Amino acid sequence: MKADNKQNAPHWSEKWELVVGLEVHAQLLTESKAYSSDPNAYGDRPNTLVGPVTLALPGTLPVPNTKVIDHAIKLGLACGCTIAPRMHYARKNYFYPDLPKGYQITQDTTPICTGGAITITTADGGEKAITLTRIHMEEDAGKSLHDVDPFNTLIDLNRAGVPLVEIVSDPVIHSSQEAYDYLVEVRRLVRYLDICDGNMEEGSLRCDANISIRPKGSPTFGTRTEVKNLNSFKNVQRAIEHEAQRQSEILDAGGSITMETRNFDAAKGITTSLRSKEMAHDYRYFPEPDLQPLTVSEARKDAVRKAMPPLPRELRAKYTGEYGLSAYDAEVLTDDKGTALYYEAVVAALSGTNGKKPYKQAANWVMGDVRSWVNENGLTLADLPITPERLAGLVELIESGKVSHTLASQKLFPLMLGNPGSAAELAQSNGLLLDVDASAIEDAVRAAMGRYPDKVQAYRSGNKGLLGLFMGEVMKATKGKADPRAANETVKRMLEQE
Repeated sequence: MKADNKQNAPHWSEKWELVVGLEVHAQLLTESKAYSSDPNAYGDRPNTLVGPVTLALPGTLPVPNTKVIDHAIKLGLACGCTIAPRMHYARKNYFYPDLPKGYQITQDTTPICTGGAITITTADGGEKAITLTRIHMEEDAGKSLHDVDPFNTLIDLNRAGVPLVEIVSDPVIHSSQEAYDYLVEVRRLVRYLDICDGNMEEGSLRCDANISIRPKGSPTFGTRTEVKNLNSFKNVQRAIEHEAQRQSEILDAGGSITMETRNFDAAKGITTSLRSKEMAHDYRYFPEPDLQPLTVSEARKDAVRKAMPPLPRELRAKYTGEYGLSAYDAEVLTDDKGTALYYEAVVAALSGTNGKKPYKQAANWVMGDVRSWVNENGLTLADLPITPERLAGLVELIESGKVSHTLASQKLFPLMLGNPGSAAELAQSNGLLLDVDASAIEDAVRAAMGRYPDKVQAYRSGNKGLLGLFMGEVMKATKGKADPRAANETVKRMLEQE
């Protein structure tokens, strides 16, 4: 829930403005690592996904993974970035035990993507573009395990060399809620593009936050602290809120903020100092001598662009504009790529009447019965036995008045889950088609009025809510086979006749 209002605003926000920039590392979905043929996978036994290049054995040389480059281009195009026509890789030198060769291959002065933005929906329903500084390619380090052996730190090099893109935002985020919404949009985007699975719990999406505060109205940035390796969207929010409070208390007391790297303790909800920036490593960047400079042609960008799926923000605009859906419906339908593409396929299969398709009715089925079945069974839409074309047939059967929505939901939809055939065929073979004529509906209304004469008088005296009682009696008498719309009109007409 978004609670970005004045009543819930922290006390410090009356005097200080929060300024946040986020650095998001996204592990890329490739079969092999960034600069070697070693497998890129998660969850294997430690130190089994390694080879000579990953281990930095003497005489080995890196070879760039072309899929990594295409993924970076794809993300850059989706964010409206400028794709560098020519760039080079760089060495970032630092000595960690989980980085065998003692340096990381990354990009420094020539990132593959610059500029661009990721747009979020604000608390008041508007939009805000979170502008980007850059997106660059690099490789991940291995993993140090401190909680397996009580006396030793263990090293797992499976992750070493896994390809990453780092998405660096400008310092234009001014609340923890904006940071949260931005990360949600980043994860949704990389999942739509099929370049990252976005699982923070597995470390495939990680975030560092650069946090500072400044007097309200001041154009000058305050001294920032960097909070590293935040492992959930909620923890990003909590770390930002804690840092803003901590920094404001120091400044209000006449102190000064130290530029430093800090760690977030999720159990205590506080940040603690890791190292000061004055003591930070000198990375000594220089162009990577073992890799040729990279050129990205217009033809390559066009090929990547043509292979891109529809993006969530574009789909939301289409759903609210062209389809007339509410902003809430559009948000739910585009929450994940599978749901959006399934709904797109349902709409494409609808024939509609007079050139107009039942967009809302189709959306209700996808958001309702379909998602309920998927969630209850712990599956995905790929496992749903009802194709979009069959669901479209069900929607049109209801719209034609041949099956009631109630019967479709309670009986026909379950039948379609376990049986082949179209909705029309299953409705016909299982006696679910609406086939009660007008005279039978009138007989059922007349019988109900005879059973409840007092309710009839109450209705005629103004208690229109009793319409539901009589509708229920009619549907019960006709075993649900009366057209609800026709029955509703008949009930109203006969109740209002004196």
